[in-house]
Amino acid sequence: MKKLMAAISALASMAGGAHADITIAHVYGKTGPFEAYAKQSHDGLMLGLEYATGGTMQIDGEKIVVIEKDTQLKPELGKALLAEAYGDDGADIAVGPVSSGVALAMLPVAEEYEKILLVEPAVADSITGENWNRYIFRTARNSSQDAVANAIAIGGPNVRVATLAQDYAFGRDGVAAFKEALATTGAQVVHEEYVPTDATDFTAAAERIFNAMKDVEGEKKLFIIWAGGGNPMGKINAMDPGRYGIEIATGGNILAALKAYKDMPGMEGATYYYYEIPRNPVNDWLVKTHFERFGTPPDFFTAGGMAAGIAIVEAIRKAGSTETEALIAAMEGMEFQTPKGRMVFRPEDHQALQSMYHFRTEIQEGKDYGVPVLVRELGIEDLPIPIRNGR
Repeated sequence: MKKLMAAISALASMAGGAHADITIAHVYGKTGPFEAYAKQSHDGLMLGLEYATGGTMQIDGEKIVVIEKDTQLKPELGKALLAEAYGDDGADIAVGPVSSGVALAMLPVAEEYEKILLVEPAVADSITGENWNRYIFRTARNSSQDAVANAIAIGGPNVRVATLAQDYAFGRDGVAAFKEALATTGAQVVHEEYVPTDATDFTAAAERIFNAMKDVEGEKKLFIIWAGGGNPMGKINAMDPGRYGIEIATGGNILAALKAYKDMPGMEGATYYYYEIPRNPVNDWLVKTHFERFGTPPDFFTAGGMAAGIAIVEAIRKAGSTETEALIAAMEGMEFQTPKGRMVFRPEDHQALQSMYHFRTEIQEGKDYGVPVLVRELGIEDLPIPIRNGR
C-alpha cells in the first residue's frame, strides 16, 4: 500500500506534463553526539550537487530539491523518517545516515519502497554485508576499508595489538575487520576491549588493556576505533602506556579530534581524508570553495558528502531518469571523480571502492592539531576489500 501511494503521489506531481523536481532526502543525525559529522556531511552534499551541476542545481533542466530530516541518532526514528521521505515527500533518492545503528534500521525501508538509499557516512561492514539489499549503495568507506588500510600501515610479523572500541555496530564491525586484515600481515590481536558509546571514564578499560599487554613480547600497539565525542586517546595517553612499551595507534578523524594527535608525533595509521593529501581538480575546488565560504578547510565528512552529491548527479544523468531500476543499472560499476579521486561502485555489493591514505603524524607551525602527513596513497588495487553480502 505504501509503495502504491508513493507511486500515485509521484504520478500526480507530473500531471499536465510539467517537469517534476528531483527530490533528494537527507536523513541524518543533525542533533546528538555526531552533530559535527552531520554538518560536514550536509555541507559536502550541497557542495557536491553544486559542483556536479556547474552551479545550476539542475539535472537536464529539472531542479534539485533537498529536504532534511533529523534522525536524532535514533534507529526507529530514522526508519520512520525514511518511510516518510519516500512515501509522503516523494523523494527520488535518499542519503544518510550518520550512525551505523540507524543505517541498519533504515535498510529494509529502502527495500520496501524500492528506492535507493545512498549511505553516507555510516561505516559498519554489515550495511553492505549481511544486511544489504539491492537498493543500498554507499559512497562512505566501510569498516573493511579502514581495517585493511590500517593493517597495512601498522601491521607486521612482530606486532601485537590490543583494540579499544565502542560497543555497537561501528566498533564491533571495525574490530572484526581489523583482526581479519591484521592476520594477513602476521600481526596478532591479543586483547579486545569494548566500552559504551557514551563512556567518559576509561580507567578500568585501560588497566585491563595494560594488564593484558604488559608481558607480551613484540612491538605492542593499542589501536583505538572511535566515533563521535569523548575520544579516549588523550586520556589513555595521559595514563602513560609507554611504561609498558605500548604505543597508541588509530585511524584518521575530523580536525577537532586531531588535536589529541598533537601529543603523539610520529604515530602512524590510515585515514579516509585530510584536505591537504589528495591532489586532483575536485579536491582543489572543494578546498578553495570551503575556505571562501566558511573560512575553514573541508573536513573528513565534507569530502564524503561531496562524493555522495556528485554520485547522485552522475547517476541520474547516466540513467536519464530517477526511476529506480534505471538508476541501479547506471550505478552498478559506475566510476566517478570525487575529492579523493576516482571511486567506483562495486557491482556485487554497491560499495564505493576508493583510495585510503597511510599517514604519519607531524607537528606543524600554525596548526593546533597533529597533521596526518601522507606516507603513501593506498589505491583501489592495493586494498583487497572482502565482499560480505554473500553474493
